[in-house]
Amino acid sequence: MMQTLCKGRNQVGESPLWSVAEQALYWVDIEGRRLHRFDWESQAEASWEMNERIACIALHASGGLIAGMETGIFHLQPQAGHECGAELLQAAPFPRPGMRFNDGRCDRVGRFWLSSMLMDMSQAAAVGALFCFDAKGLSAPLVTGLLTGNGLGFSPDGATMYLSDSHPQVRRVWAFDLDAAGLPSRRREFVDIQAYPGRPDGAAVDAEGGYWICGNDGGQVHRFLPDGRHERSIQVPVSKPSMCAFGGPALEHLFITSIRPAQPAPGFDAALDGAVFVTQPGVRGMPETPFQPQETT
Repeated sequence: MMQTLCKGRNQVGESPLWSVAEQALYWVDIEGRRLHRFDWESQAEASWEMNERIACIALHASGGLIAGMETGIFHLQPQAGHECGAELLQAAPFPRPGMRFNDGRCDRVGRFWLSSMLMDMSQAAAVGALFCFDAKGLSAPLVTGLLTGNGLGFSPDGATMYLSDSHPQVRRVWAFDLDAAGLPSRRREFVDIQAYPGRPDGAAVDAEGGYWICGNDGGQVHRFLPDGRHERSIQVPVSKPSMCAFGGPALEHLFITSIRPAQPAPGFDAALDGAVFVTQPGVRGMPETPFQPQETT
């Protein structure tokens, strides 16, 4: 059964993130420039206003969150009330104005991966790239030529990385081998989402290795097996589901953020546009690995 998590609505809800330690869900509203938190036990919601667009977040091993924003990568420290400390860790290396970071999450050893994009998607400019940020700093672009990089996910053993391009002209998901040093290789097509409803937006990987990808504009979330076979799709009551994440006390809930479209989509409930949804799909997720600010030996 699909339910709404709370009363709030987002302009561009993205990057749901479950904290096992806090038993709370974080997410962002990119265009609303806000960070949100929902406490599972108390059902209380808190939010913090950002000075710029905040696109993606991951847990930080030193406390707080690491975030990809318009001007760079930040360490965020949300406080009681509405104060949120923001320390710049790395300035954005964008090749032209009008860009920002987009999708992002940590891999199984705590490296923060994030993609970039030109905010004006109508230009269809393949200037986006995929980067990796670790204790040594930000990598050079590891995947280039992206229009709208999205769909980051990592297999349970960390040996496979998934990446999508959600631009209407691409709509594909690729898989990569990921070595111990964090170098992706052997890029191959995992799924051509043009065969399914929606564009491949944000994703999550469950404990069985199933890859869940939001079908933005299609009102569905699709699950694919590690060999690329389509296992099922679940309906969402809005047209633009944006990203999903596993969480809840037993990691058996799937949280789904959504985007408010410029115009209400026929056949969907416009009153729910921008909501965060929660359902129990029958499989469990895995705890998110926090970003590691120090090199491990």
